[in-house]
Amino acid sequence: MTDQSGDQTENPTGETADSDLGRKMSLVDGVAYRVCWSALWLLCKFWFRFRVVGKANLPSEEAYILTPVHRSYLDTPVGGMVTARRQRFLGKESLWRNRIAGRFLTIVGGFPVERGTADRAALRACQEVLERGEPMVMFPEGTRQHGPVVRADLMHAGPAFVAVRAGVPLVPMGIAGTDYAMPGGSPMVRPVRVVMVVGEPIRPPVVEGRVPRRAVDDLTEELRVGMQACFDEAQRLAGRPALPDPDPPGGLVSEGPGSEEPVS
Repeated sequence: MTDQSGDQTENPTGETADSDLGRKMSLVDGVAYRVCWSALWLLCKFWFRFRVVGKANLPSEEAYILTPVHRSYLDTPVGGMVTARRQRFLGKESLWRNRIAGRFLTIVGGFPVERGTADRAALRACQEVLERGEPMVMFPEGTRQHGPVVRADLMHAGPAFVAVRAGVPLVPMGIAGTDYAMPGGSPMVRPVRVVMVVGEPIRPPVVEGRVPRRAVDDLTEELRVGMQACFDEAQRLAGRPALPDPDPPGGLVSEGPGSEEPVS
């Protein structure tokens, strides 16, 4: 997933988003999505024995931004199993270079964005998707992180900014177990139990015109607290803390909780 830094506080409407970024699903796409989602749900249920807590907190019809913690590449496909509604998500532009892979990603809700940039077109597309009533998935931590703590210094303002502009709630979610199932750098996917906890929606403030930086910062911190609460509960129910950073800053070796061999 891309880094949704959201440094700008202007309405990102100065550029027109590519029509493919936020386009509405066709009937054929809808059928294809249902088939793909059902197959993936069965696979994830069998392999990860996943459990969803707080599913009722997801709005059934209203648009929203689902904001999970990010500890594994599995967070996107497994996290998408919390609802049968198609949730849109941003992906690295390079993933669309393969025509077949790009088509599949588009059907399941993805659209490309250039990594490492604020990408006004992508932010505008996010807003269009939400205004059309479709939910989105955005990772406030940007890239994959490590450990049981959602760090304030790693939170990006993009999800909060888009939520304010579109007037939709942010829904925090904790995911525990995916980092054990597929640790960073590992090509293997282990059959480890996964627990997902969905928190209560966080409503953004109503803002007219320019979005104040203070409003975005305050909402981002409120979201971080909500994500941490969900993550704590998910780790508790899973019976294990998140894996620590295998290569922490300064070369220090982490020997804290989570370094032990997991029990599947």
